[in-house]
Amino acid sequence: MAGFQYFGMQPSQADPSSRIEDALKAIRALIFPVDGVLNGGRITFDSRGGELCSLSVRDAVAIKEAQKQGLRIAVVSERDVEGYRPLLEELGVQDLFLSECNLLDAYDAFRQLYDLSDDECAYIGDDVGDIAVLSRAGFPATPIDGADYLRNRVGYIAGYEGGKGCVREVVEMILTHQGKWPYVECAEEEE
Repeated sequence: MAGFQYFGMQPSQADPSSRIEDALKAIRALIFPVDGVLNGGRITFDSRGGELCSLSVRDAVAIKEAQKQGLRIAVVSERDVEGYRPLLEELGVQDLFLSECNLLDAYDAFRQLYDLSDDECAYIGDDVGDIAVLSRAGFPATPIDGADYLRNRVGYIAGYEGGKGCVREVVEMILTHQGKWPYVECAEEEE
């Protein structure tokens, strides 16, 4: 495994906790796909063949809070998932790259739009189609149910499944490390 690197360092040289903290503090944007991360990798159709759209309320709350705290959110998809557009727009997500044929091109277009470096972007991907973006993002993550192939190719494996709080976990981590997550209980100082 000579080629494997953890945030650009050989594992023997890396202090994972400090490398993750540094990466999280630099993040200004979070990008993730609909399929596998937002919808949990499940596509449900109604009796007429229309796609039924759903997402975790925890993820929805986190998406709104992230934007409120200044974290840019982009949602991407290689598949036509226009049914998600009204739902995401209601959450305030403006950067929707739906029906894109190349996730890396969508990622680069988003970065250029806001003059973001790779190090300022977190990306949550769950399958091999996300590898190109995961390899560039400053904080690459996968849900716990992401493809096994990704486990040694990301900096973080979330404790939640896609569609079941994974986005919330990553948003909360980023904002907590930046001192922006408003729902942190602090121990009272003794006087």
